[in-house]
Amino acid sequence: MAEVNGISVPFIPIVGNEEISKSRVGRESTNRFDAIFKEELEKVKFSNHALKRLESRNIQLSDVELNKIQDAVQKAESKGSKDSLVMMDKTAFIVNIPNKTVVTAIDVANSSENVFTNIDSVVFAI
Repeated sequence: MAEVNGISVPFIPIVGNEEISKSRVGRESTNRFDAIFKEELEKVKFSNHALKRLESRNIQLSDVELNKIQDAVQKAESKGSKDSLVMMDKTAFIVNIPNKTVVTAIDVANSSENVFTNIDSVVFAI
């Protein structure tokens, strides 16, 4: 029988604990997890309020439109914005830039709201 730390075991260990932590597989999986985690943190999120507004105003976003919002948020972030109005077609989104969170969404064409306060920038998502 094989021994692990002086104890007889009924199997043959492939590698010891030290070898697992130093192995290439361990580092690759950690690096991959870190990359995926960082990528998810960078994505734009929608607050519950914004999701309700999208639903009640029948605003549906495609992947292309979500990417436009993501690009607009990155542009605003690079300029140091905190709260931004992102205009895309006939829809306005108020976005908290540090949190990358859409706070609300407004269909400008069908809305009587045309005044936006407490924003420090406007980005046109083209």
